Amino acid sequence: MDPLTQGVFGASLPQSLEHQRRYQKAAFVIGFLSGMAPDLDVLIRSSSDPLLALDFHRHFTHSLAFIPFGALICASVFYFLFKKKLSFKRVYLYAFLGYGTHALLDGCTSYGTRLFWPFSDARITWNNVSVVDPLVTLPMLALVLLGYFRGNSNFAKLALAYGLSYLLLGVVQRDRAEDIATELAHSRGHTPLRMTAKPSFGNIVLWKTIYEHDGHYYVDAVKIGLDKRLIPGTSVKKLDIATDLPWLDTTQGNQQAIDLERFRVFSDDYLAVLPNQANYVIDIRYSFLPNSVDPLWGIRMKPHAPNEHVDYDTTRNLNPEYRTKFFAMLFD
Repeated sequence: MDPLTQGVFGASLPQSLEHQRRYQKAAFVIGFLSGMAPDLDVLIRSSSDPLLALDFHRHFTHSLAFIPFGALICASVFYFLFKKKLSFKRVYLYAFLGYGTHALLDGCTSYGTRLFWPFSDARITWNNVSVVDPLVTLPMLALVLLGYFRGNSNFAKLALAYGLSYLLLGVVQRDRAEDIATELAHSRGHTPLRMTAKPSFGNIVLWKTIYEHDGHYYVDAVKIGLDKRLIPGTSVKKLDIATDLPWLDTTQGNQQAIDLERFRVFSDDYLAVLPNQANYVIDIRYSFLPNSVDPLWGIRMKPHAPNEHVDYDTTRNLNPEYRTKFFAMLFD
């Protein structure tokens, strides 16, 4: 999730459990900042290895096992700011509650979070909320700020109840989207090997659905409001190294092959070569238009430099045509 949403969720939990008015502001500040703290892993990056940031974002700092240690680091910093008013035990409690919300909230998105590291490297994705969604963030922000200024924990309780209800509604919407995509696949005579549905940018009404059949990915959009509407999309051939990257020798452990495997793990194997762009491998889960495979990011392979790192490319071109089409899908 975006940092503001993480901070708001991080603040809402310690605020809601703190019934003493004089501690409400401290609970807000410590919970808010601790809720954002795990994302400091974005500082783990390398100018020579473009994929290092992907490897370590939502890694150990986001695991459930690291919460006590992450909270301890936060509390050690914040205690110097609040030691005249709060005991270390109370500071640690606020930090623990705030820090602890982060990984679970990130698990609700489709990006993937290593919740069970070091016991498992699996990237957990529940796909029930977009990485940015003002419909969950703004009402919660208003409520926790009211709790901050009025010193009343009831506002934070309302914020937390609203946020959790929104996430639960996202689960219902995701399941409905998957049901529609399954019906669509069967109507095409397809038997999906696997399927996923993820919310489009900023809402849980318009969904991107992807299913795999016979070596291809089929990408469509589904709008789920009071009624349901299918917006047909496109298909793309699943990455096949032998035919799409015939030059790549996966037996020698060259850097290009290693980086492709790293990107495959990150993208949950939803990989394809972008049509008309040879050697550009994309993560088809993410596109601005939910019925499209135009990528937000991908890696550019280097056939003539097998021992160099791939280039990591982001193509977040939100041009007016994309915006017009997106809002037409969402509001039509």
